[in-house]
Amino acid sequence: MKNPDSHQASSGFKQTSFLPEPEFNPLWPTPNTLPAKCLSMLLTSRTFTHPEFEEQTGSWRLSAVVFTLKGLGWPVDSWDIPAPTPEAPARYISRYFLSPETIQKTFEGAK
Repeated sequence: MKNPDSHQASSGFKQTSFLPEPEFNPLWPTPNTLPAKCLSMLLTSRTFTHPEFEEQTGSWRLSAVVFTLKGLGWPVDSWDIPAPTPEAPARYISRYFLSPETIQKTFEGAK
C-alpha cells in the first residue's frame, strides 16, 4: 500500500541543494498527442487522476503519458489519494499536477 505521507516533495517542502538548479527548459510534446493533451490540462492548474484523464481523453495510459512528459523535462508531480474498492479496500491512486512555479515559468518563457 502506498502511503500518501511518503511523498515529501508534494508536501510543500523542498530539499536544499548546494548545486545550482538546472535551467527550466522542457521540450514540448508533439502536437495532437496524448502527452500534448495532458500537458495542456496540467498547464491550466488542473489536477486529475487516471479515471478523470480517461473520461477526458478515452485513454487508460496516463502513467505512460506522465512518464513521457517527465522524459521531456516536465516536472509532473503527484500525491496519492484513497480510492478503495470492494476488492481493494486499501487502494490508493495518484492525482497528477504541475506546481504553480512550473506553470509560471512556462508562461514567462513564452513572452
